Amino acid sequence: MPVLTSRIDLQGDQFQSNRAAQLKLIDEFRAAEQRVRDNSGKQAEKFAKRGQLLPRDRVARLLDRGAPFLELSTLAGFNMHDDDGRGDASGGGCIVGIGVVSGVRCIVSASDSAIKGGAISPMGLRKSLRAQEIALEHKLPIISCVESAGANLLYQAEIFVDGGRVFANMARLSAAGIPQITIVHGSSTAGGAYLPGLSDYVIAVRGQAKVFLAGPPLVEAALGEVATDEELGGAELHATVTGTAEYMAENDAHAIHLARELLGNLQRAPLSRFAHDLSTRPHRPPRYDGEDLLGIVPVDFKKPYDVREVIARLVDDSDFFEFKALYGAATVCGHAQIEGHAVGILGNNGPINPDGACKAGQFIQLCCQSGTPLVFLQNTTGYMVGTAAERAGMVKHGSKMIQAVANADVPKLTVILGGSFGAGNYGMCGRSYDPRFVFAWPGSRIAVMGGEQAAKVMEIITTAKFARMGVKPDADAMAQMGKSIKDRLDAESTALYATARLWDDGLIDPRDTRRVLALALAVCREGEARRVRPNSFGVARL
Repeated sequence: MPVLTSRIDLQGDQFQSNRAAQLKLIDEFRAAEQRVRDNSGKQAEKFAKRGQLLPRDRVARLLDRGAPFLELSTLAGFNMHDDDGRGDASGGGCIVGIGVVSGVRCIVSASDSAIKGGAISPMGLRKSLRAQEIALEHKLPIISCVESAGANLLYQAEIFVDGGRVFANMARLSAAGIPQITIVHGSSTAGGAYLPGLSDYVIAVRGQAKVFLAGPPLVEAALGEVATDEELGGAELHATVTGTAEYMAENDAHAIHLARELLGNLQRAPLSRFAHDLSTRPHRPPRYDGEDLLGIVPVDFKKPYDVREVIARLVDDSDFFEFKALYGAATVCGHAQIEGHAVGILGNNGPINPDGACKAGQFIQLCCQSGTPLVFLQNTTGYMVGTAAERAGMVKHGSKMIQAVANADVPKLTVILGGSFGAGNYGMCGRSYDPRFVFAWPGSRIAVMGGEQAAKVMEIITTAKFARMGVKPDADAMAQMGKSIKDRLDAESTALYATARLWDDGLIDPRDTRRVLALALAVCREGEARRVRPNSFGVARL
């Protein structure tokens, strides 16, 4: 049994320095998440007076007690648009995650109506689209708690076209046989009226739900007709007259109870298996403490570490069967299990050279042959450069690896531990290569290259340009240009910058990596086994 042996000095200065730096970054992103929650929580008194639950309380009541909930993209839109990252942090204006409701693994989504009335921001839209993508790929039912002021009109140019994809996706999810349950807690108007309209099941809260294409002021302006919210699209109207709502609830808590009952009944339907009841093989925990991960990986991507030390703290019994250990050694590949799920792991101990690219490409194909999911642990400055690497066929062999990654037909999961630069991000299955999930540690960096390298490249190019002109460049101006480029690229490569733009599915505490990967692997495995009943056009209300 090839058990990894750790050689880390847990008391060493380097370990302690790494640990302190990682903890500082964890505190930073956790504090940012808390600011989003605090911003939403400010409306507690207002919601209580209306007899409503806060959005996060709705989610909490919906989920099975004690079951895991993996919240996704908690900092979507951080420091973008109306989100200032401080008192007006919004997390994209919605709450999205993978949880368990009545024993069924599903996507849970909720408008954060306590922040700007749940208005949809550009990154909040992308967050919702990503949730639909995950649901479709893994055959996960969706439960949505809707109460939204609609699109933020200040950013309509960034929302309108892609906003239509939400509705197209809902139609396709229904046609794929994937149930969508929508609870209408409040306003769901204009284009938002199609959220319940395209759902398979709708639960509307009496006296709160508002589902119509135009509200009273617009109807009066356009038609001269005077009508109340209830007359245009209240819960009672849709439950008794239009048939848009299948169930009417007396309050938020009752609506959530109905949603849980409904999904529980779908689970018991003979032709649909949605329960997360697939067992994994018996497994042992790693032989080394996951707490050690904080001190193993430096936050400075230029400092090396052995990715096997990370693997030893992620895989069952620290058992790692390495593939071609003596060939292309800077690229580490091998077989292991994570909480009983068989995986092929790829990690970096430096740049990817031609031999490493060949090895990785072959390993990926072999995992596809055996149906083994792939886990990529990214920390690379990219593919090797220089005359020796070029003469050895770096472009050709790197292309082979990229082809293998792009066409791999097994689940791919990526964790960005440190640096993720240039084409190395592509070859190690970054966001553009469609991994099922991609998570990032708070000290990770994503960019075409490091800020220092970019500044040096531009200095060389500019100096050569002036030389051709017969002019000597101004040293101070060159230094200022280099500093400006470095500062900009460094700021645009941080984990917070990346997660705000959904280049990952969320930042995670390094200590949670094994647990998060295990849950994601379970979702993938269940998706492969789950049986659904697709049809041609989705379910329409007749």
